Amino acid sequence: MAGRAGVSVGTVSNVLNRPDTVSKATRAKVLDAIAELGFVRNESARQLRAGSSRTVGLVVLDIANPFFTDVARGVEDVVNAAGLALILCNSDDRPEKEAAHLAVLAEQRVQGVLITPTAELTPDLESLRARGVPVVLLDRRAPGPDQCAVAVDDVLGGRLAAEHLLERGHRRIAFVGGHSDLPQVQERHAGVLRALQETPGAELTVLSPDELTVAGGREAAARLVGIPAARRPTAAVCANDLIALGLLQGMVRYGVRVPDEFAIVGYDDIEFAAAAAVPLSSVRKPRQELGRRAAELLLAESREGHRHEQPVFEPELVVRESSTVRRDPAADGAGPR
Repeated sequence: MAGRAGVSVGTVSNVLNRPDTVSKATRAKVLDAIAELGFVRNESARQLRAGSSRTVGLVVLDIANPFFTDVARGVEDVVNAAGLALILCNSDDRPEKEAAHLAVLAEQRVQGVLITPTAELTPDLESLRARGVPVVLLDRRAPGPDQCAVAVDDVLGGRLAAEHLLERGHRRIAFVGGHSDLPQVQERHAGVLRALQETPGAELTVLSPDELTVAGGREAAARLVGIPAARRPTAAVCANDLIALGLLQGMVRYGVRVPDEFAIVGYDDIEFAAAAAVPLSSVRKPRQELGRRAAELLLAESREGHRHEQPVFEPELVVRESSTVRRDPAADGAGPR
């Protein structure tokens, strides 16, 4: 290629890596030669020389959950604008799969890793950081001050959902997803519990389906309708919108009218929440903004004088038809039939 352009190999290298150091006329000759020869840069070789690639890794818990799709869009907007590419990995909330992804990302010499970890923070994350690879926790609080993290106040979110149902007269409320090991879910449960503890006569039923998915919501519906009417909850706060959508499907299948006989509040406010047959009330998290902010912090890690930040976003309740019927607390003996 250097021969075709009539320049030295060093000049070709400068055109590819430091184009501002080469005159416009010379750049044009080299670029013409590149086009004629169909040259494609050997990025693997460049990574070996530079010690890192032009990529960033993103590891999420469940790519089937649209919440993480929206988060990934926010991350991608920032890293693409910085001239980097995004490698998306799905852990399925399995520590061994997460560890395998982290090993591959390290082999690929990514410039940094954004991760929504499984329940336990694995030693693999610290190993990455020890090797000089920046790691930012996404939708998760950091265990200490020496790391960047972006999170949401999920205790507040759980409280908002429960208070909304209490204000509408519900006194027997279920939390669906309660025994998950994920800190985010535990915080939502804690927020719901606090709101009910401050309300005389309120009772909490905790259901823990096998998965935080639509199927898990349908499983919860079957368990709820099996509870005798005198003890059955009349409303539910769900750990995420997928569970809420499954619960809605299940209740409709069992002939329980939502919201007349049973109210539902989801969490995350994914796009499908508003599009459900009965539009779903949900606690909204700033999904794309979470991704953007986390990516900005990751890119800032390499700058001189960088100081770790741990912003926490506030959620907001979006009220729709699935929870809007007001109940008389005295009528709680007449729950869904």
